[in-house]
Amino acid sequence: MWMLVSGALLPHRGALFPALQSTGISQQAIRRAWGAFRGGMWQISELMVAWDNYMRQQQRWQPRRYESFYAVAIDNTPFWRPKLKNLKTKYFNSVADKALPAVVIGLIARIGEVNGKRIALPQAMVRVHPKDPSEETLKEELLKQVKRLLQPSEILLADAGFKLKMCQEAGITQFLLRLPKNFTARRNWLVYKAGKKGVKPGKGKIVRPLSRKYRGNEIAATNPDTTLSWQLSTGETIKVHVWYDLVRPDITLDQGEPLSLFDVYAIFDPRYDKPLLVATNVKLAAETVWQLYTDRWPIEQLPLAAKQMIGAHRQYVFAEESRHRLPELVILAGSILTCLAALHPAMPTGFWDRDPQPTPGRYRRALMGLPFPQSYSLPARIRRKESVTTHFLKGILGHRRQKQDFDAIST
Repeated sequence: MWMLVSGALLPHRGALFPALQSTGISQQAIRRAWGAFRGGMWQISELMVAWDNYMRQQQRWQPRRYESFYAVAIDNTPFWRPKLKNLKTKYFNSVADKALPAVVIGLIARIGEVNGKRIALPQAMVRVHPKDPSEETLKEELLKQVKRLLQPSEILLADAGFKLKMCQEAGITQFLLRLPKNFTARRNWLVYKAGKKGVKPGKGKIVRPLSRKYRGNEIAATNPDTTLSWQLSTGETIKVHVWYDLVRPDITLDQGEPLSLFDVYAIFDPRYDKPLLVATNVKLAAETVWQLYTDRWPIEQLPLAAKQMIGAHRQYVFAEESRHRLPELVILAGSILTCLAALHPAMPTGFWDRDPQPTPGRYRRALMGLPFPQSYSLPARIRRKESVTTHFLKGILGHRRQKQDFDAIST
């Protein structure tokens, strides 16, 4: 972990052994660290629980609350491995404009703040299923995990990659979901039809929150039920169009089943070219909806700190378990860097950095090149081993580990 947070991977372009050696530890310690990483009996969930407990004990990390809800965000993040053999998972790359081989990790995080800086604390990581490595299966498993973690006072925040139907079928009781620009819904009542001939309508009137063009013709947006606005402290005015109690366009109303209603908000911010379209099944004020969804951005910071700041965007591990363990570790290391940077005073990069901010990159630069710390206090039960071990077999001849079967897909 020290090798990751100190940025030792960056100068060595993702190579683990040279990065471990640069921290100043012995060759025996490097071999032990590699053996524990590749075949050790540990799970990333144990480390996440320990890190979450540490941050809560510091009493500096505070959850952000809006009305009566705390934010819990989910996301999928890929670690690109285009040359890795026998890798079945792929993820869409906007630069290549196609799906590329990648190790995909599902992430669940609670959103809070430290010294006024928004911070995401990871709560769970989900791997793809070994027998069904599709992205849809990963999203379904991620929603199952978050349903078990979600408290009555928490609301789920998700981007447009998670469909509205998927969240409703998973039984998520509180969610705030981003919608695509061409999203449509229907009213929850039937349109009156005079006369007795013809088929009676089974669906409500269509609702189109945003206008769009089709074959050169513009399709107008549906008039909102309510229009709201407020002014920010910086002077910009936020406008919101709201449609209440809608149903999905594939729902038939005459089946007698209970309806899953939701509200749609179209948020127009003059600082952005395109409006933000979101849906929620909780009755919230328009300003609360806007504040809650903007609190989803900290979960995007974790992969950024893990890849670019730490240097794990290049990876050279190939075993079935190692290819998943390293992304999980670097995501946790990115969270540690981000939180520690917010807890400590801002560290300038140099004399030219006149207004430094508490960012993980600056904190990583301060740690880069430092040897492995030896001044920390150890528990009383941990002591130097004085027994004679020269007669034991060394290396591969001496290990007694057995190959493990990793069937669990969630950690």
